[in-house]
Amino acid sequence: MTSKTSTLALESVTKTYGADPPVPALQGVSFTVDAGELVAIVGPSGSGKSTLLHLMGTLERPSSGRVSITGLDVAEMSDRELAAVRATRIGFVFQQFFLAEHSTTLENVADGLLYAGAAAGERRERAAEALTRVGLGDRLRSRPTQLSGGERQRVAIARALVGRPAIMLADEPTGNLDSATGQAIMALIDELNAEGATIVVITHEHEIADRCPRRIQLLDGRVVSDGRKEETT
Repeated sequence: MTSKTSTLALESVTKTYGADPPVPALQGVSFTVDAGELVAIVGPSGSGKSTLLHLMGTLERPSSGRVSITGLDVAEMSDRELAAVRATRIGFVFQQFFLAEHSTTLENVADGLLYAGAAAGERRERAAEALTRVGLGDRLRSRPTQLSGGERQRVAIARALVGRPAIMLADEPTGNLDSATGQAIMALIDELNAEGATIVVITHEHEIADRCPRRIQLLDGRVVSDGRKEETT
């Protein structure tokens, strides 16, 4: 815990599905992520990573406990308010990229600002800046079908960052990539974090998690370890 308001905070969070019998997906999860951190959340299949992603991204509400984004309590917000939080404070990156195949890279990234209320000209200008930031300033007019897997993921990262969110959640960002391309994407994530971006990487790959300064281990819906490199070396 820190004295300042954390970018992301979970306090004794549980999530249960069903009722007969209830199935616990998360059990008493607590941690905070401060501005500028790069954190890996790692665990095997079934450990609760996907549920945790949904709660951190305000896509679902906890059964009990508290989830807050930049000090805003998710449980106290309406669906419309949560949609606004997702549009302005959270950037998402998924392993499947989720790019519109018939739109240019510029259009794909600019669309990330549609719900933030930015005018068309500003959306395009900021999209170009974001694509340049991830090394694709010369591919603004390309379509996803003309890009490699690594380039597509860079577009997805640019789209996540174009709204200048408080936090970026990257779910298995290297899952659809070969090892060399995956390492290049993680190097980009390192660079963005060094520039000040707050990033949480959700992964089942320990090699990816080991690259991050802080690593939170999930098992059976519980946090079993939470350490920083300087604490564990």
